Amino acid sequence: MLNIVLFGPPGAGKGTQSEKLIAKYQLVHLSTGDILRSEIGRGTKLGLEAKKLMDQGVLVPDEVVIGMIESKVDANKNAKGFIFDGFPRTTAQAEALDKLLKTKETGISMMLALEVDNEELIKRLLNRGKDSGRADDQNRGVIQKRITEYNNKTAPLKDYYMKQNKFSGIKGVGSVEEIFTSLAETIDKSHK
Repeated sequence: MLNIVLFGPPGAGKGTQSEKLIAKYQLVHLSTGDILRSEIGRGTKLGLEAKKLMDQGVLVPDEVVIGMIESKVDANKNAKGFIFDGFPRTTAQAEALDKLLKTKETGISMMLALEVDNEELIKRLLNRGKDSGRADDQNRGVIQKRITEYNNKTAPLKDYYMKQNKFSGIKGVGSVEEIFTSLAETIDKSHK
């Protein structure tokens, strides 16, 4: 089973690249952002609570997210693998995910990190905000807070996966195809 953690700050291109990886490797996409937006769209209690936090640039609690991931994994028992997009974001979440996957007799194969500098991220997110209408992508202050929160809370994950020899940094600047080629080469080299 090929289980990939796709990593990168807001605006790094995870959504675009995960779609291409899913098609090539026939993986099931587990995007916590999509799961949460679906809850928000349906107006569920969880969705309303999550929206309030997301609009402030704050992360949703771990136990909520792990529960959603477990039900998605259980619903896709015959999958060739999963791509985790937007999760884990902290070492505690990575440990919880490892524990969860171990109970399913699998584990994380690798962590691929899209690396993009802060100014490029802000520019991309402001453009995305104009196109998508997402409130959290239209305010430079909220964007900066999300990037800072990402850097502070998720940078230790690099160390976590490096210690397991599962971390690969991929330059997240260039054409969509160039970035995808780098990702695919990394996967093909380490997952035979």
